[in-house]
Amino acid sequence: MHIQMKGIHKAFGTNQVLSGVDFELKEGEVHALMGENGAGKSTLMNILIGLHQRDQGTIEIDRKETYYGSPKEAEQQGIAFIHQELNVWPEMTVLENLFIGKELTSGLGLLNTKQMRALAQEQFAKLAVQIPLERPAGECSVGQQQMIEIAKALMTNAKVIIMDEPTAALTEREIRKLFDVIASLKKNGVSIVYISHRMEEIFTICDRITVMRDGKTVDTKPIPETNFDEVVRKMVGRELTERYPARNPSYGEVVLEVRNASRKGLFQNVSFSVKAGEILGFSGLMGSGRTEIMRAIFGLDALDSGEILIRGKKVHIRKPDDAVRHGIGFITEDRKDEGLVLDFSIRENMALPNLFSFSAKGFISAKKEQDFVDTLIKRLQIKTQSSETAARNLSGGNQQKVVIAKWVGIGPSVLILDEPTRGVDVGAKREIYQLMNELTDRGVAIIMVSSELPEVLGMSDRIAVVHEGHITGDLARDEATQENIMTLATGGQ
Repeated sequence: MHIQMKGIHKAFGTNQVLSGVDFELKEGEVHALMGENGAGKSTLMNILIGLHQRDQGTIEIDRKETYYGSPKEAEQQGIAFIHQELNVWPEMTVLENLFIGKELTSGLGLLNTKQMRALAQEQFAKLAVQIPLERPAGECSVGQQQMIEIAKALMTNAKVIIMDEPTAALTEREIRKLFDVIASLKKNGVSIVYISHRMEEIFTICDRITVMRDGKTVDTKPIPETNFDEVVRKMVGRELTERYPARNPSYGEVVLEVRNASRKGLFQNVSFSVKAGEILGFSGLMGSGRTEIMRAIFGLDALDSGEILIRGKKVHIRKPDDAVRHGIGFITEDRKDEGLVLDFSIRENMALPNLFSFSAKGFISAKKEQDFVDTLIKRLQIKTQSSETAARNLSGGNQQKVVIAKWVGIGPSVLILDEPTRGVDVGAKREIYQLMNELTDRGVAIIMVSSELPEVLGMSDRIAVVHEGHITGDLARDEATQENIMTLATGGQ
């Protein structure tokens, strides 16, 4: 399938999102679509599949002018979209999610569960996925939900697959398997639009790249004719001299210590500590227990046994309010369902954990609240026309900045960051890294859980590696390599 989009314009109210964008997808190519958050990448693809209608411009599919009225129509014609924000139904099983709206039936009109299970297991085998088909999707991790969405798209026998940040929640092993699947699809003539902020992936699997900035097409080039620095410069309109800002940490006392923490079936006898001014990275494969450990520390889930100490004093954290009272903030990996109230404004989201800061005798000072919010919007360079904009109307990267802002605002002594740059563009990533450095300079202890090994290596002062619910290694910065981390993450010594 050959797709040609020319001169595409789109505005939402007074907000001009696309201004004459050109994009071409050739048959059997993997085409990278890159740009900062808010550049218009997802909007362009949503216009292609009929979720939004263009204001101006033309779309040709196989040399014929074609416009879809809905994503379902586009899918029926061979275009599947794996969205960055996952669309699983949490109360339904994995199998039901895979076939929702596409259920197979017998001649009598009854569900053909046997055939659906066989097809699902066949697709999971191709992706090396091991998730029980009867498990409620809501009990799956974000990475598992991502694999469910990928499997669902591959089962449509699509001619074009749009992948929006498909590896954001995946482990290195799962990413390699996905790349094998993409290579196989390409050999069979399937075209891939690959939207990602991970440069290593773009230069590994893509044939061409189109860069967008501020709703416009900046350039399209074959991958061999460009490089990392040129792509970044075109994306952000400026030079980024270093991907990871230099760290010159100065450590203080141990702020948080965890001793022999266990939760049945998830992690056992986990012990670690983190000092004021230190970034402790947590690495491991999906399902290793990293996130579950952090949820228990924050009081979202209960510990079966173990101790948590703040500055040497044992504390009891039974709910998130207890954690916040002890100066712990938690930036969750799932910003849509756990990090934000999407229908609330930016101001309301930022204010939620900080109401005590501008309240007196039960009354909120509107001026103090607004000053607080305006300061954080400016500091984190959140792109918005107003602090009253609903969180759901922001790009993924700007949503992530709002999540970070609301926890930075409480003035934490310990800040847990679970996948802090998931779905965030290269410019915004650096801003988050710089903020992390500023926080540690002020004595904040940071725990960073990340599936991106370059990020873990680039920003951590020390790295704890988790395998099947156990910490299998604690690596100093100078002894940490991708090979050492992966060895420990897979149970090696």
